Amino acid sequence: MTLQIEKRLAAVFCITTALGLAACDNDNDRPPPPPPPPAMASFDVSVTNLTNAQPLSPVAVIAHQDGFAVFAIGAPASAALEELAEGGDNSALLAAADADGAVVTSGSGMAPVGPAGSETVTIELLESDLPDLRVSVSSMLVNTNDAITGANSVTVGDMAVGDSLSVYGTAYDAGTEANTEAAIHIPGPAGGGEGFNAARDDRADQVSMHGGVVSQDDGLATSDLSGQHRFDNPVVRISISRTD
Repeated sequence: MTLQIEKRLAAVFCITTALGLAACDNDNDRPPPPPPPPAMASFDVSVTNLTNAQPLSPVAVIAHQDGFAVFAIGAPASAALEELAEGGDNSALLAAADADGAVVTSGSGMAPVGPAGSETVTIELLESDLPDLRVSVSSMLVNTNDAITGANSVTVGDMAVGDSLSVYGTAYDAGTEANTEAAIHIPGPAGGGEGFNAARDDRADQVSMHGGVVSQDDGLATSDLSGQHRFDNPVVRISISRTD
């Protein structure tokens, strides 16, 4: 069969007949292809416990733009931060963050982080949210009354894929519960007592640098903590890597 005949046969095949036979398909009849999925970015946020005997509550990781902060030194702790600082429960803090217009996404660790242990939380977001992106991390030192640690507003928006950075977190006093060091007010394994209590009995009622625990070994007879529960700053190392 010659090439000319093949072309004529193809043309005949594509002609719509008067009897209503379907016409050959063409590009105009096809639906447009779906748009490509939006570009995404991913970060691994790893928290390492540097203390001797202070387990950390499951960490809260919040990715946000400027205008959001977990706390401010010298200002009262929010009710959500109080729940974290006294009981180690980060659910209210994460819910409040997710309701804030400056927050892009958030995540939580799966379990407490023991001394010398670490946990990694992965967060994923739209690449279009990268400009001015910051990451904040929060956790409770559970063998205390209301000590917290973490980092506020670490800038990560300019990180390229494969980049990593590390920061160190100190201990802060949430200022919501008096530092009695009594087991009935310590939720960690050193106490096993009450966690969150809405009553604020710390006269300061403001977030400040934590002075550390005193403990019974240091002469505080009413303390249920021992010298092993003391801590020096920094208490955590936070490593952030952009993976995608």
